[in-house]
Amino acid sequence: MLLAFPEHQVPLPGGSRPSQNDIWVLARSQGELISIAVEGKVSESFGPTIQEWQAQSSPGKTARLEFLQRLLELDLVPLSIRYQLLHRTASAIIEAQRFNAQHAVMLVHSFSQSHEGFHDYAAFAELMGGSASRDSIISAGSRSGVSLHLAWVQGNTVCLDK
Repeated sequence: MLLAFPEHQVPLPGGSRPSQNDIWVLARSQGELISIAVEGKVSESFGPTIQEWQAQSSPGKTARLEFLQRLLELDLVPLSIRYQLLHRTASAIIEAQRFNAQHAVMLVHSFSQSHEGFHDYAAFAELMGGSASRDSIISAGSRSGVSLHLAWVQGNTVCLDK
């Protein structure tokens, strides 16, 4: 780890709200830089689906979704995908581009004992071309010139008591 910033905001086109990472990390491994956007979860969801998010459509939301699709190199985003997973992944790629990092990781750090939200993460991983499993990292190929990886890791419940 080279740098870590809690509550790190990454501006996104098409709207006034940035993507706010619980923690954003710039790391180095084997001489290559890695941008890591961390989304911490206990028992909350990843928020609205694309369908729910678009319920009150606006030009800003349309522009933002088009930007996310271009950046993530997706032709179509199923309406059942959680919006937060798209913009959190985008923030990892945007920061990788900003710091000239070769790799971007969108990492879910879950403390849920029932693995709440994992099915949404798995659907997103499948959309990105991977097959999700817990406590592992998967490759989602090159996206906008950056090698993208997705990960779901289980946090130690001892941390919840502190």
